[in-house]
Amino acid sequence: MTQQRKGSFIKRAKDITLSSALTLAILSGTSMMTGCSSNEDESDYSYEETTYSKGIRSHIKEVKPGEFKITDEESVAADKSLAIVTYLDGHTDSLSTAAAKALIDKDIQNNQSYVGHHSGLSSMLLYGGMGYMLGRNSGFGYINNYRDQNPNRGNVYSSPSTFSKSQSAVQDVNSSRTTRTVSSRPAGGRSGFFGRSSGRSGG
Repeated sequence: MTQQRKGSFIKRAKDITLSSALTLAILSGTSMMTGCSSNEDESDYSYEETTYSKGIRSHIKEVKPGEFKITDEESVAADKSLAIVTYLDGHTDSLSTAAAKALIDKDIQNNQSYVGHHSGLSSMLLYGGMGYMLGRNSGFGYINNYRDQNPNRGNVYSSPSTFSKSQSAVQDVNSSRTTRTVSSRPAGGRSGFFGRSSGRSGG
């Protein structure tokens, strides 16, 4: 029988203990993750994505100092959505949907009880085509809440015919709506301890 030094035996015992502990930890972790994954539903990895191929271009004009009206709205390619504002002095500004949202948010923050109860630029943006565009975003539901407070949104338009044309543009945008289900499940299948399930080794 081969004799072993005491120190060598202790070292081997430690190796065995560490190896056993590590194996147990990995097996326990894998089992736990597998158990969690088996209870997950396929819907946990998917969501609906809604897109529009068309947007709205809104033309807004200052009719009195600080008072505005929407003079025209038309459907355009989604990435062309903006508000073109013409001021009394003749100069114009082009506002993107992000810039329009910033003005609406500023009004909500500073004049919450007065939002929509004036003819300022923010009201035109909120109740016109730009507000409609922003309200489609599921993260901007609060904008729709304010829009719903004014059922007579036609009063922000320069004439009934302008409002009617705007409604046609909105219908055109709605007809460009497409919805698809997007799966976010990892490409490697069910996620496991290392992010993907691994194949079994032989033996």
